[in-house]
Amino acid sequence: MLDVRKLRLLRELSRRGTIAAVAEALAYTPSAVSQQLTALERETGVPLLERTGRRVTLTPAALRLVDHTESILATLQQAEAELAAAELTGTLRIGVFPTAVATILTPALVELSTHHPGLDLMVAELDPASVPDALRDESLDVALLQEYDHVPAVSDPGLQTEPLMEETVHLAALTDEPLAARRDSSWIAGTPGTLCHILTIRACEAAGFTPRIRHNADDFGTVLALVAAGQGVAFVPDLGAAAPPASVVLTALPIRRRTHLAYRKGTGEHPAIAAARSALRAAAH
Repeated sequence: MLDVRKLRLLRELSRRGTIAAVAEALAYTPSAVSQQLTALERETGVPLLERTGRRVTLTPAALRLVDHTESILATLQQAEAELAAAELTGTLRIGVFPTAVATILTPALVELSTHHPGLDLMVAELDPASVPDALRDESLDVALLQEYDHVPAVSDPGLQTEPLMEETVHLAALTDEPLAARRDSSWIAGTPGTLCHILTIRACEAAGFTPRIRHNADDFGTVLALVAAGQGVAFVPDLGAAAPPASVVLTALPIRRRTHLAYRKGTGEHPAIAAARSALRAAAH
């Protein structure tokens, strides 16, 4: 019988690429990960890893086993959901992006606390780019995942998603000149690696130029304050543009930001996660 814990390590190696990254993500030592994967090779009786110096790659047999592992883990999650008690207890970890805290998360927390007082609610604020890894390593149970036009979400076989809401993205500036005229402007974008930073680069490139990013800020209140101070222009979605400074002009663009609920495949009907999905949908609408 194959060990599910070892299969999970193999799956994580297929995603993260190195044994060191797997060890860091799952709180193992690299030596322990290597030993577990070597043991899994013995159990299967076929080579799973090809080692070249410090690098390892998965064999075709290992990649097929990873596909089966996704199905196995989803089935186990579903079994846990069906066995969960009707009275909701335990910890529920929710991940959200900053602009969703006041508008979506807060009313959802009130709903969950009122109707399910036995739940121990824990919230993490993070960029949506970090959500898939946080769900997979089980540091989150349900989270808000985003994509923009120009920055589509990457399909993840271990996660289930469902649409939650859609917003318009605006160009925030001191004048109403169109995007195509902003070739020489300074730009304010999110921290490199965030979806907002990637959007800024790709949307400007689609308009025919490469943006000159002068400032990095992840809070849209800060972004709008910098725009008002004449420090540059920026892309801001509806939730971030609710109360702009009086001097800031918002020009709606044909760019959309879409938010999805995300959770591990097989967990959607777990009573606690189902309750969170319902509360977040009600708050978003």
